Amino acid sequence: MEDKEMKHNILYRIALSVLCAAALCSCDSFLDRQEDEQLTEEKIWASFNYTKQYFFNCMGYLPNDATNLYTIPYLGANDESSMTWNYQYRYINFGSWNATTVPNDRFNTYYECIHDCTIFLKNVLECSDPVLESDAARRSQLQLWYDSVRWARAYAYFLLMRDYGPVFLLGDEILDFTASTQDLQRPRNTWQECVDYVTEEMTYCAENLPATLTSANFGLPTRGAALAVLSRLHLYSARPLFNGNPLYRTVRNPETDKFPELSGKNLFPVESDPQKWVLAAQSAKKVIDLSVYSLYKDKDDPTNPYLNYYGIFQQNWNDELIYCGGGYQNRWTLGVHTTPTDIATGTAYGGWGPTQSSVDSYAMADGRYPITGYDRSGSPLVDSRSGYPSAEREFEITSIVNPFLKALKTSDSDATSNSPRMYANREPRFYVTVYYPGSGWKHGEAVGRAVFADGAVGHTTHDYPITGYLVNKWYDHTLDSYQGQWGNITFPTFRYAEIYLNYIEAVLECQAAGVSGNDVDYELAMQLWTELRARSGMAPITDIYPNASIEELIEYIHRERQVELAQEGHRYFDVRTWLQGTELLNGPVYGLDTSVKGDRGATTVPAEMWTRKVVETRVFRNNHYLYPFLQRELDRNKILTQNYGW
Repeated sequence: MEDKEMKHNILYRIALSVLCAAALCSCDSFLDRQEDEQLTEEKIWASFNYTKQYFFNCMGYLPNDATNLYTIPYLGANDESSMTWNYQYRYINFGSWNATTVPNDRFNTYYECIHDCTIFLKNVLECSDPVLESDAARRSQLQLWYDSVRWARAYAYFLLMRDYGPVFLLGDEILDFTASTQDLQRPRNTWQECVDYVTEEMTYCAENLPATLTSANFGLPTRGAALAVLSRLHLYSARPLFNGNPLYRTVRNPETDKFPELSGKNLFPVESDPQKWVLAAQSAKKVIDLSVYSLYKDKDDPTNPYLNYYGIFQQNWNDELIYCGGGYQNRWTLGVHTTPTDIATGTAYGGWGPTQSSVDSYAMADGRYPITGYDRSGSPLVDSRSGYPSAEREFEITSIVNPFLKALKTSDSDATSNSPRMYANREPRFYVTVYYPGSGWKHGEAVGRAVFADGAVGHTTHDYPITGYLVNKWYDHTLDSYQGQWGNITFPTFRYAEIYLNYIEAVLECQAAGVSGNDVDYELAMQLWTELRARSGMAPITDIYPNASIEELIEYIHRERQVELAQEGHRYFDVRTWLQGTELLNGPVYGLDTSVKGDRGATTVPAEMWTRKVVETRVFRNNHYLYPFLQRELDRNKILTQNYGW
């Protein structure tokens, strides 16, 4: 491999790019070249405004979670949803990916981020703009930018680790791009080394970033954002995928005298360490101890479980939000892909559909889970004490008043539909999150009904949910999108309810493993769980299941997490880090029968549509838990160890 080609590999591309004096906008890369506005490196750090532009460039590498969620695998390749669009995550679903076809590969992007962040960190505090001599506020801003970019660099490593496992740690090193290919080769660091590095960096950020931000800096990371990353990282690290996973016991670096400290090392922990659950609990507790965040409740009606849950995603910068990927932005992308077509004139591409198993995951109104599993034919196994109809009667039609629509002050007639009994008396989060066919779709003052039968409302183009359900929680039902009103959103990349769930799971796992430590408090975990369920109008889990074992409680907290964080991008990583992929992501995916013909403009669901039907058959193998490194990386770096099974 020639050195010239090697320079194009982002991991090794460390030369400072030509910079431009573009407008101060995070949407445009500051590294886009404009021929008539070339800058030298010295001029950049001699100007406060150019330094600011470089800052925006560094932060702009991070995911915009409100605009790319429907195109990436984290929603399209898990068991809670199915997308109608032919994006690359379908390679993952159907097992047709390999080391040369890696869907939505972000490896290069995140190392670009790390590269540019390191350059920024080396220079920002040396900014020599004369205006700084008499402007203490701007000098303070430089320090905030430094701390924010240090957070962004560590976060980029975390994002790499959740996709690939152990990666290369560069620290503050800037490699010599003129070096030979052989000199630039390096092995991966171990998983624990990666965890320790991100922990050290985020600990610095937690000690130096502000606890809260002024409105001028909304969207930047805070102390809570640093601790929230650590909470999620340490939870993932304690789970089976990264904690003694037998599949990974032989994955190790090659022998190399260039890196004796990494030579021949196992990249993943060989033995399970239950103390990691203690660290996971302690990390979540640190966020709680900040006393900065609270579970969102509607300010006008705090006992309304529907508005309490819905408001998390509607009230911008509310006190439950810890970090919002992409900041404050238009809701159009999330809304338009979860809006049914044909209800009225206007733009709508509604094809983001919850699966039947996602629908089944919700509890009944009293908090008891009705579906405990499935038989070989795919029929549900029903808890007879839950009040859910038997498998033979779940599609019987009855009159249902959708309580979420009533919470939005919809009339009785518009909120009522003739629908299967399976949708009656479910918990509030179900009605907020899932739109079922034939129910009312409120948009501003108007209410329509989408059917999703072939040719009927919601299914006259390829933009329809193949499962027969549509995600409901991202749309602003108080506005009329058909008049171009979409509203804005601050997407909950990290929110306080997740921290509760992290803590509860870690404490329960400590109980199961017989380990303890400071801040591992079972009573507190149960109290937090009670608060979380009460926000959505349900009884404490221990009231519903008073004799539940620790193992059963762990199963229930998995279910609680699935429901509370539904369609937010968590399920993809939860199933994988729990090492449940071959169980939950392999085989038939069920929905309703949307192939049944419907009349154009009809708002009544054909009776034949009400059945459990296989809408996809997916493939998940043991090597699919982590992304493979691209073959081009292996060709350039002969001491790079590929992930298991690729």
